[in-house]
Amino acid sequence: MPNVFGAPHKGTEPRHEQVVFCQDEASGLRAIIAIYSTALGPSLGGTRFFPYGTEEEALSDVLNLSRGMAYKNALAGLDLGGGKAVIIGDPAIDKSEALLRAYGRFVQSLNGRYYTACDVGTFSEDMDVVARESRYVTGRTVAHGGAGDSSILTAFGVFQGMRAAAETMWGTPSLRGKRVGVEGVGKVGHRLVEHLREDGADVVICDVNEGAVDRVRSLHPEVEVVADADAMVRADLDVYAPCALGGSLNDDTVPVLRAKVVCGAANNQLAHTGVEKSLADRGVLYAPDYVVNSGGVIQVADEIEGFNFDRAKARASGIYDTTKKIFALAADDGVPPAVAADRLAERRMSEIGRLRGILL
Repeated sequence: MPNVFGAPHKGTEPRHEQVVFCQDEASGLRAIIAIYSTALGPSLGGTRFFPYGTEEEALSDVLNLSRGMAYKNALAGLDLGGGKAVIIGDPAIDKSEALLRAYGRFVQSLNGRYYTACDVGTFSEDMDVVARESRYVTGRTVAHGGAGDSSILTAFGVFQGMRAAAETMWGTPSLRGKRVGVEGVGKVGHRLVEHLREDGADVVICDVNEGAVDRVRSLHPEVEVVADADAMVRADLDVYAPCALGGSLNDDTVPVLRAKVVCGAANNQLAHTGVEKSLADRGVLYAPDYVVNSGGVIQVADEIEGFNFDRAKARASGIYDTTKKIFALAADDGVPPAVAADRLAERRMSEIGRLRGILL
């Protein structure tokens, strides 16, 4: 099992502040809420509804995802910490009003230490149901005063990060004429394709869901389709955009990757520590996932003060500058961009978190 309670020592990262296991037998709810840090404020992160094979897999995922949210929120400039939740089950079969409302009761029991939102397997309509039992819910439908589908600014932010990577690699913040492979054209990926086509990029796609591929092809018949993720990483690409589940950059895929830039929406793209160095050694410019995919959390976080799309989009536009700053810091320090991003996030959590020790 993951070492949740292992005591940190000098030179290692802090451990999670709180991990909560939630069960309601009547509705079938089995959920885990993980709060990594509240140094910058209440933790915020989505709820993933997924048919994990074991409880260990679910725990490992929520611990990794919640840590990523702390770093993501820090670099997005939000006064929010990092948290995440997972619900174990098949959303197509197990999701129900009773289960979502039971989950909402557990979120409410944390008294604002954790704000939830959408993630894989959950949607704005689900958040409306959760919100019937909890005040600490974002990513709600527009009809209920929410931001609606957070994939809108997630895709926009990834595109801004990709523009920054293009400028760093090729000297111009445009993807015109570049060949971009989008792995996963679901909620975020299909919107990213729209931005890329508008910018003049040549797009290659793949997805395990044939319906998702057909949707993109119906709008853009010129888009090329490859068989699967393995074919995608081996394709002749300028940019590889992983937009499905994490772990796509690993010891098997990095050696055969032909793209010079990696920039996508998926969380936890690096399968393990050390992959970032392998990418750098091969001359591949990696845009850290939690930096470029932060548009969604910026969108849902804006709900907390009363949602304004223009304000949220303006903040998400800053992903371009943040990504460029990380690339410059990486070059100056002689480290991979993933390391530079971690350092920048940790610095903000430390500096701003320290202020909370000032007695008011």
